Amino acid sequence: MRKTLYDLWDNMFRIVVLNLGFFICTSLLLLPFLLPKVFDTDVFAIVLGILGTLISCVYLAAVAFTIKSISDYGSFTFKDFFKNFKVAWPAGIAMFLFILLLFYLISVVLPSYFIMEPQIVGLPLFGIILWLIVFCLLSFQYYFAVYVRLGGKIIKSFKKCMIISVDNTGMSIFLFINNIVAMLVSFPFMFMFPGPAGVLLYLDEAIRLRILKYDWLEANPGANRRKIPWDELLIEERDKTGTRSFKNFIFPWKD
Repeated sequence: MRKTLYDLWDNMFRIVVLNLGFFICTSLLLLPFLLPKVFDTDVFAIVLGILGTLISCVYLAAVAFTIKSISDYGSFTFKDFFKNFKVAWPAGIAMFLFILLLFYLISVVLPSYFIMEPQIVGLPLFGIILWLIVFCLLSFQYYFAVYVRLGGKIIKSFKKCMIISVDNTGMSIFLFINNIVAMLVSFPFMFMFPGPAGVLLYLDEAIRLRILKYDWLEANPGANRRKIPWDELLIEERDKTGTRSFKNFIFPWKD
């Protein structure tokens, strides 16, 4: 969390611009509400909603590839961002399809099972689908970070997301709640900061550090998975991240 805070502060302009791009992408979703006389049919709203969601997902995939350099103690240029579209778009399309499936489950399947008769059949099915949706939300919040960090294969990335979520349930719940809070904090700033780019950066930081655990387990077969030597594994990370006084954080040129 500390490193993410430092990275957000040090790259505030870049984060804001990335979030601005996402805001422009999602503006297609708002056109039926902003221009009701022009887009006055449900067909327009549905088409723009689908198109806006698709563009937004592809854009977020490119953002995930771009903020990786910040997480790795580096930086990026916007030329790098545009190059990332070439490798990011499959991941974005896959997330778009997942969102469509999730929307279908929430809007169609859940209500159908909830009112199904007899309830002794419908309610258990409702519960199963509901917990499946919760599991998907906890697992696939990692999708872009896993796709970027652990290889660009879509099915493999989804599988790894589920494995990481099951193996790190507490972390998954904490991150999910934290990301909701981050978006609520972003609301007064029109989602410009920290916004979606900040959330993706935090998730990338989390996955990057979690990989240290799995690298250690791979190098130490048979080790106790519940006793990971985090103090040892994070020595280099803590040295690179360092600490900052409040004065240095706000006025680094005066410290």
